[in-house]
Amino acid sequence: MGSKQIVAVLQVGGEFKTDDDGQMSYSGGEAHAMHVKSDWTFKTFKHEISSTLNNLKLDSYVFKYFLPRNNKTLISISNDKDLKRMVEFHAESETTYIYVMKKADNRVKTSAVVPAASADHAVAATTPDGSKRQKICASWENAITGAGQVFEGPKEFRDALHKYAIAHRFHYRFVKNDSSRVTVECTAEGCPWRIHASKSPAKKDFMIKKVFGSHTCESESVKSHRLASQKWVASVIKEKLRDSPNYRPRDIANDLQREYGLSLNYSQAWRGKSIAQKELYSSHEEACNQLPWFCQRIVETNPGSAATVEALEDSKFRFFVAFHASIQGFVHGCRPLLFLDVISVKPNKHWKLLAATSVDGEGDMFPVALSVVDDESQENWHWFLEQLKASLPVSGELTFISNGKCGLLDEVSLIFPDSYHGYHVNYFIEEFKAQLDDSWSEELKDTMVEHVKKAMYSCKVDEFNQCIELIKVESDKLAEWLLETKPEKWSDAFFKGSRLGQYTCNVPETILQWVPSRYELSVVQLVDTIRCNLMEMMYTRREYSNSWTEPLTPSTNQKIQEEMGKALTHSVVCSTGNDGNNNVFEVCDGAVNVVNIDTWDCTCRKWHVSGIPCSHAIAVFERTDHNPLDFCAKYFTTECYRLTYAMSINPIPDIVMAAPSTDPSQGAALHQSPILTRRQVGRPKEKPADPRIAIKRAVRCSRCKGYGHNKATCKVPIAA
Repeated sequence: MGSKQIVAVLQVGGEFKTDDDGQMSYSGGEAHAMHVKSDWTFKTFKHEISSTLNNLKLDSYVFKYFLPRNNKTLISISNDKDLKRMVEFHAESETTYIYVMKKADNRVKTSAVVPAASADHAVAATTPDGSKRQKICASWENAITGAGQVFEGPKEFRDALHKYAIAHRFHYRFVKNDSSRVTVECTAEGCPWRIHASKSPAKKDFMIKKVFGSHTCESESVKSHRLASQKWVASVIKEKLRDSPNYRPRDIANDLQREYGLSLNYSQAWRGKSIAQKELYSSHEEACNQLPWFCQRIVETNPGSAATVEALEDSKFRFFVAFHASIQGFVHGCRPLLFLDVISVKPNKHWKLLAATSVDGEGDMFPVALSVVDDESQENWHWFLEQLKASLPVSGELTFISNGKCGLLDEVSLIFPDSYHGYHVNYFIEEFKAQLDDSWSEELKDTMVEHVKKAMYSCKVDEFNQCIELIKVESDKLAEWLLETKPEKWSDAFFKGSRLGQYTCNVPETILQWVPSRYELSVVQLVDTIRCNLMEMMYTRREYSNSWTEPLTPSTNQKIQEEMGKALTHSVVCSTGNDGNNNVFEVCDGAVNVVNIDTWDCTCRKWHVSGIPCSHAIAVFERTDHNPLDFCAKYFTTECYRLTYAMSINPIPDIVMAAPSTDPSQGAALHQSPILTRRQVGRPKEKPADPRIAIKRAVRCSRCKGYGHNKATCKVPIAA
């Protein structure tokens, strides 16, 4: 058989069966013969198949074949490159079989009774120890199917792209890569292949929008495939390893060779398995061994603190901590406002931090409680909020701010029924920007965002409506979307809670600055690193406030001064209310606003919203000789600020050195065992001493035969 042409047998209408060792066989249907040439294009190939099969329409069909001496994995033919490979692989064979199969839901459709033919099911095999292990899924060649394919998010798309690149043996680079869009191109010189995916119009799913060109690059040598990293190997085998702990490195290497033609040596497979084992088991072991001891040490060194760990199934756990100093600082000094955030800590990618954070009188973040979980979910938020409520000594009216995702709106109202809940300003702005597609100019986008911000900060309903009308002029659809998102969750004109002028909180950025990003910490080390930074932050702010001499915090004093400047242009008219109250005034600043000193209220509503007197109220205070400082919310006073930081978080002296494990036979009795820490990046400052060396050999001079120096420093005169 020549190298440029092969004889192909087309198989149509049959089904596959798989025996115990994974070998696939095809039975039934019809068979037709045809020649296939290596210089054909994929379009010509399809045309010849259609002609051979009586002009069968092939839009809903895919084409598969087996590699020589391998009847376990079906290989796809979907472009010119695939066709050329198939001819080259079978150049020395007498015939080759091409299976023409129907598509179904972007997948290959075959017999439902044959697990291997579905391409999405794993096949069980027996290991030497008698346990069952699973072969790696063989559907990665179709992980990317084309424009219109939908994913849950950008991470899922990147994972599928990685698998697709490995299966088809090509490298790629990111042109754009963020949470809303991903654009990728092939790294081979001259190859036109390119793919773009972004959020779907519904803004809920991630969709492939365009695929440009097809691969013209040559297949890369499988022995040097850079995408098959140790972490990739770990991601492939992790679920198999969970079910089969005795999955051997040699079996891992053989499976990768058989399924994808990737040649890994024993060491690479072993390291991949080691990473997978660490991700699967280390967190659970720590939850069972270190974290209970850590909770006990927190309560012992910081009495009144709340610390608990809950072990779950599948090597998962939940850990919660709220230090006594943070709880008391929030209750006695902070405004009744809590921001709920989720923080992804790098490189601890398999953990999430759930945080409840308040703000002090200066508007700076004040962490109250923290939880370490495996993922952000409604169940984990429910557990976190339950622990938070139990740790607070009182549960009055609280205001929560969050992005509202993962069922937070429902969970907060369920666990804190008397609370209020609003959207995080930054989150809401990003959601609004996502509604503006590429047809909007950048200038017009900025204008629309400014209108939304004004609607957010509008204290009166008529001001809010004016902003909505400005947006409606440009787009009825956007105005309708804003009204459907419940303005009572994000606009001051309708919000019932007490934000007191605080709309954002930078706790994720702050905590990420505290945590090392170059190496992974255990949960104990991670939480204690945050504790150390909190301890330093509270001490620094407490010392800083000791020098204050004014009754209000510096930032509040500055705001009062700004309002005093505006009040100079206002005119005040005393008016007696219907009940004879002489503390009601009319203030004119181009419009008429009514100020009631007794109720701390002004019809402009800025006093109520911010907790700081507005310029109209200050104009009245100037007229009546009242002190504006007496009409600010208590949370802005120096006294409250100092109460926020009155207590200290105490150190846990032995946390870095040792962590005990519990002896079941002795109840709570503990014994010391070291916590393993990862070595810092870089060369060690000194070479560690070898404890086996007890005596060092003395230095002897080769010139004078004396001890304690060498020939270069010898001072014994040379004999004449």
